[in-house]
Amino acid sequence: MSDLKHPSDEEDGKIRGPSPGGMGVGVAAPGYTASITSNTVMCPAHTTERRLKTRIDLHILPFVSVLYLMAFLDRVNIANARAFGLEADLGMTAVTQYNTALVIFFVPYIVLEIPSNILLKYLSPRVWLSVCCIGFGIVTTCQGFVQNFAGLLATRFLLGVFECVMFPGCFYVIGSWYRRHEAQKRFSLFFSSTSLAGAFGGLLASAIGKMDYMRGYRGWRWIFIIEGVVTVLLGIVFLFTFPSFPEQAKWLREDEREYIQRRLRIDQGHSAADRRITSRDVRDVLADYKVWLGGLMYFGLIVPAYSYAYFSPTILSSYKYDPIQTQLRSVPPWAVAFVFAMLVAVASDWARHRFLFTIGPIFIAIAGFGVLLSVHDNLPMQYAALFLVCMGTYSAMPIIVCWYNMNLGGHHRRAIGSAWQVAFGNIGGIISTYSFVEDPEDPYWRKGYIICVSFICLSMVACCLYAFSVTWENKTRSKHADGGGLTEEEKADLGVSCRCCVVLVRGWVC
Repeated sequence: MSDLKHPSDEEDGKIRGPSPGGMGVGVAAPGYTASITSNTVMCPAHTTERRLKTRIDLHILPFVSVLYLMAFLDRVNIANARAFGLEADLGMTAVTQYNTALVIFFVPYIVLEIPSNILLKYLSPRVWLSVCCIGFGIVTTCQGFVQNFAGLLATRFLLGVFECVMFPGCFYVIGSWYRRHEAQKRFSLFFSSTSLAGAFGGLLASAIGKMDYMRGYRGWRWIFIIEGVVTVLLGIVFLFTFPSFPEQAKWLREDEREYIQRRLRIDQGHSAADRRITSRDVRDVLADYKVWLGGLMYFGLIVPAYSYAYFSPTILSSYKYDPIQTQLRSVPPWAVAFVFAMLVAVASDWARHRFLFTIGPIFIAIAGFGVLLSVHDNLPMQYAALFLVCMGTYSAMPIIVCWYNMNLGGHHRRAIGSAWQVAFGNIGGIISTYSFVEDPEDPYWRKGYIICVSFICLSMVACCLYAFSVTWENKTRSKHADGGGLTEEEKADLGVSCRCCVVLVRGWVC
């Protein structure tokens, strides 16, 4: 089974040269002579591809990883605040009020996903992502001062407004810099910032919780205030330093920018600045059934992912740990999940394979939920099962998102398709918020675990169908070497070779 094929697979043979310094790109003759329309691309003589990619890594990955770490931390720190008395102080007496506060976040988060990603292209990542970072930092700080349930709902809603662009926007930026076979490690490093946020959030909450009643504020208020202020300061710094698209990178020389754009054009189609996104683009992307399968793959894993993020402190507290111990014991599963996700990503890039690297972690997560469903009198085993759930879920998700995103040829398709996947997938966040409702008749959270396993199985089925669909489409395209009647611009937008509809994959499998 194969990835959806792009011209890059044939061009790799042309791009690769004898130099040992890079992953397949030789050193050019003196000066940069390859034009943007030529069939070959040569690295500028003063550098190598490996050095250039290292510079890109240092300019892109720290920014997007830290940005999304703060976004996810500000999103899920309400779970840590709950352990320090948030519900009692705000008079939240109804059983589902906490769940309602969680779910309202997803309303703007889902609805505004695609419009925000389109704005990202016009305003540039540096401006739009930084402004939104400042925005959700201010809202998080305000959460620390709310006095009732209505105030909490208002701030959670605004948090969804400002955070909706973070995940698809950062993925869009990463996809605008790297070729497909370079992407998975970078995507997973970025995505695994959620695991670091979970671990860091638990440690931070355990420390901040000791500030209870300092200056008259409860510990849960200090969690929001401190984390929100740090986010605002970070957003201000990013407003002047955050990277944009390759064609806007002032830290690159002109020949370096041209080289990067050329290699990306071979791999992906038009650059991010080639033309405007139209309503027809949106219709065309959403008419592709593979886009819906991509949404279902992500949707199925969002339910257990957010269930774990929002309710793991609650589950741990049901094991009779005090608030501080609950926060501390929430850290190791996140830390192990980060390491495991990176190992899976490295292995996936090395094998140039995606499908099995989604199915394997999914089975690990199912095994964890199986233990939680069947074991209720062995705390070490129950705690170990939380490791399996976190490891499996948070290592499969970045593979799925990268697999889908890097099969979207052309930047306008990627901008729309990535936002769609995240928007549709996050409907699962709404489901997750009501999956773990406290019920005296269900002290072991069986209903929540069963819901999570059901949606993980949905994701697994969608992964199988997606793998089959791209394999079938590649075989179909290979029979139409004339280009299928597409114009040259349409072929480029779809990531299709100008000479033929599909190029046989060199070692790429799904």
